[in-house]
Amino acid sequence: RVDEVRMGETLDLTDADIVMMGGGADRDQLAVAHELLAQKNKVATYVEDGGSLLAICGSYQLLGRSYYMGENRIEGLGVIAAETVRGSDRLIGNVAVKTDLAPEPFVGFENHGGRTLLDAEATPLGTSVVTGTGNNGDDGFEGLIYKGVIGTYLHGPALPKNPELADWLIAHALERRGDAQAAALLPLKPLDDTYEHAAHDAAMKLLP
Repeated sequence: RVDEVRMGETLDLTDADIVMMGGGADRDQLAVAHELLAQKNKVATYVEDGGSLLAICGSYQLLGRSYYMGENRIEGLGVIAAETVRGSDRLIGNVAVKTDLAPEPFVGFENHGGRTLLDAEATPLGTSVVTGTGNNGDDGFEGLIYKGVIGTYLHGPALPKNPELADWLIAHALERRGDAQAAALLPLKPLDDTYEHAAHDAAMKLLP
């Protein structure tokens, strides 16, 4: 089943297999950050226990230690080794990045004002930006992988265009559950990803 958690609601990750966190406008970051910080321990426990979590754009930023908006510092959850600083302009456009999770580049659309800087020990999702900007436009990285967490700026939508990303999250969730029913599903049997690969190829054709 899918449970949607809205502002003002209590977060319960006890039985969660996969958590999806999205993004929004910078002006909403403060409100969301305030609510998440009040439930920081729940998120941290889920992450450290190996829970699968996909955080895109704004939520990726909030998983780090902090997000600097000019002179204002928004405290992050601190569950990944990164911090973000808002730049003077937005980074917008199609993006493709090489990744160890798939033979072909991951593709998507980025639209973010923040520049995310990974700590030296952090593992990037995209090891090399082919087209676009990625985390910050300087180090050539995009996103981050930590335990079962994937943080990324890939919109577009990310999962249908990159089926290996979805497979990774599902497989990680099954491994974490660890019961006989879950073990029977591993390794995952390949699905017919014809449409997903077509979406991926169409996105690749949009690249300069």
